[in-house]
Amino acid sequence: MMHGLVLLAVAWLAVWLLLLLAYARPLFACWKEPVLKHPVLILESDDWGAGPLEQAGALDKIARCLSGFRDQTGRPAVMTLGIILEIPDGEKIKRGDFHSYHGLRLGTPVFAPIRTALGAGIKSGVFAPQLHGLTHYRPLTILRAAMSNEPVRNWLSGSSPAATELLPDALQSNWIDGASLLPLQIADSEIVATVQESCAIYRPLFGQPKVAVPTTFIWNDRVEQAWAEQGVDTVITPGRRYTSRNTQGQPDGVDAQMQNGMISPSGLLYLVRDVYFEPFRGHGPQQLLNGAAVQTALGRPTLVETHRFNFLGPAAEASMDALSKALASVLVKWPRIRFLSSAELATAYRAHDPQWIENRLSVRIQTWAKRARHIPRFWKLCRITGLGWVLNLMGAQT
Repeated sequence: MMHGLVLLAVAWLAVWLLLLLAYARPLFACWKEPVLKHPVLILESDDWGAGPLEQAGALDKIARCLSGFRDQTGRPAVMTLGIILEIPDGEKIKRGDFHSYHGLRLGTPVFAPIRTALGAGIKSGVFAPQLHGLTHYRPLTILRAAMSNEPVRNWLSGSSPAATELLPDALQSNWIDGASLLPLQIADSEIVATVQESCAIYRPLFGQPKVAVPTTFIWNDRVEQAWAEQGVDTVITPGRRYTSRNTQGQPDGVDAQMQNGMISPSGLLYLVRDVYFEPFRGHGPQQLLNGAAVQTALGRPTLVETHRFNFLGPAAEASMDALSKALASVLVKWPRIRFLSSAELATAYRAHDPQWIENRLSVRIQTWAKRARHIPRFWKLCRITGLGWVLNLMGAQT
């Protein structure tokens, strides 16, 4: 009887060991990812810069809202702004009968009110600029699409600064040829030239770009290398890298998975943005709070994705109200929350700053056990085999 029980126990342990070995890579990634000492919230908003002139007023309102919410250190809420540096010069393109592309850059006089609003928010500490792209489309692709697509042609030739949100999703990527069903990877020379040009335009306006946010989260290692060569050191990701679009136009071709603090082959540090606050699309304060609860429990920062379109047009007032409610609720639920920019968080990760990064082994083990529950399929198998009981015990608060 005793011998049989011993054999059963050995067999059970062998099953656990095989399960752990099968998921060794994601389990190790969960262990390697740093554990934060404090809850961290970063609001990340994309598509600002060259575009509709009403952005200036929206930015002023957002800045006033953010300045009204401060963490326990007195730091105001921070919104990073993914900056787009150029949109089409519709009148010139139309005069050229769509045979050549002409751009209208953020540094031109027409965008002076937007630059003023950006500068004021940066100076007060509520805005932190990030490089989103030279454009939010690939110029050659958009010209070709305009030849057969009348709405794109009308958008491209508009007399007012254009809103790239109005383009078809597949045309909003700038590192692939989104006009075809299966996008083609663009040449290395074009990537390098585009990155060099974007950084050269960005620097006089905002200083050295440190953080890049790939448009539509479609990019590749060649883009990362070009960014690194220009002094960028951090990339915002959704936790994976898409390199193409499928026949339905959706992002596809995942070739890498990321965790916070992971370093790429080109030396860039990855941050993961996977909590959504898009009031215009129904992602309101409660979804932000739910996401923050998960990330905080796992010792991770809460990087919140939101976009310019929420704060322009008819949705603006409701979105501003939702933003205020979300920040107020965050401060009530997590009084120790810290407001940071992504660049500051990346610096803390790189330095393994003990003010921000947890080094106590017991806390790291607890956090690792909690993170393991979020590995797809792994937790289900753990529950079936009984390993889940062990992980629950390890992850229990002391």
